[in-house]
Amino acid sequence: MWADEAALDAAARRLDEWESSLAARATRARDLSARTQALTGTARSTDGLIEVTVDANGLLADLRLDERVRQHSAAHTGRQILAVTRDARADLLRQLTEVTTETLGADDPAARAIVETHQRRLGPDPGTPDAAR
Repeated sequence: MWADEAALDAAARRLDEWESSLAARATRARDLSARTQALTGTARSTDGLIEVTVDANGLLADLRLDERVRQHSAAHTGRQILAVTRDARADLLRQLTEVTTETLGADDPAARAIVETHQRRLGPDPGTPDAAR
């Protein structure tokens, strides 16, 4: 099957390189997974009355309300909580993008696909007033 020993050696080297490449990608993928699972996004309202933290999935992990929120209507406080939650998710998206590009490289097609997935999941909904942000 092989015309000469050199061709056989070259094929073996290519297989070894391919195996090494796959092992390196698997290591980077594990590293990325561990790093992203530890991330949280946090934001605070401009008046400092509301602070929101979201977990790595963008879900509410912590909500801190200053006692002074009682001076505002429930509707106002609710709107503020939603706005600060969007800001916390934007903070998380920024971190996820940074960690992904650091780990995989900005030019890596997998990194771009992962970042796009995070953007669709965590970015503002097209129908919301914040979509233009």
